[in-house]
Amino acid sequence: MTYRHELPELPDRMRFLPLDKRGYPVPWFVAWINGEPDFRIVDPRKFAMALKMRRCWVCGDRLGAYLAFVIGPMCAVNRVSSEPASHRECAVYSATACPFLTRPHMRRRDAGLPDVKINPPAGIGLDRNPGVSLVWITRRYRLQKVHAEEGVEKGWLVHLGEPREVLWFCEGRKATRGEVLDSIGSGVPLLRQLAEKDGPPAIEEFDRALAGALELVPA
Repeated sequence: MTYRHELPELPDRMRFLPLDKRGYPVPWFVAWINGEPDFRIVDPRKFAMALKMRRCWVCGDRLGAYLAFVIGPMCAVNRVSSEPASHRECAVYSATACPFLTRPHMRRRDAGLPDVKINPPAGIGLDRNPGVSLVWITRRYRLQKVHAEEGVEKGWLVHLGEPREVLWFCEGRKATRGEVLDSIGSGVPLLRQLAEKDGPPAIEEFDRALAGALELVPA
């Protein structure tokens, strides 16, 4: 299979990854169903290995001191991720090459999912394509076990440490300030509604978190 020529240059750590029929590299975390990769499904074994063994979510190699998370603008407000860390170069590649992340009008395909058990990501996800992605680089994070109703374990959330660097992307390139602000603005009402359900203290905390996220917007 031939690598797609229009994609960014592959980082050295990702050169050994297999290619799918379209020429896209298959990230380490992707589940293989009947011999074919399904990018919509996370291999649960890889998720556990990434957390326990500090392995890169994209290439599978060992992580160093700096940890990069590919998140949406709203995750910059609550500072959480439902996915483990990656190397900086692997995260940047994902933000500039992944079709879902580089095409603002693209939606996730749910049709034709294989007949396998799929655990949804932990936390409350916003069902939208934000159009802008953020690579959040830090040296620390904290794990939180999330339980569904009736005490059934649902998964893990990653609480992100203070950023050492933030990189904003849109359509496979660096995002402009206006693009980032538009994306944040479109998601704020959804998060504010959740805060309002928990009362004034939650609203105050949300406002503080939003102000902190806006300080990270590019000039």
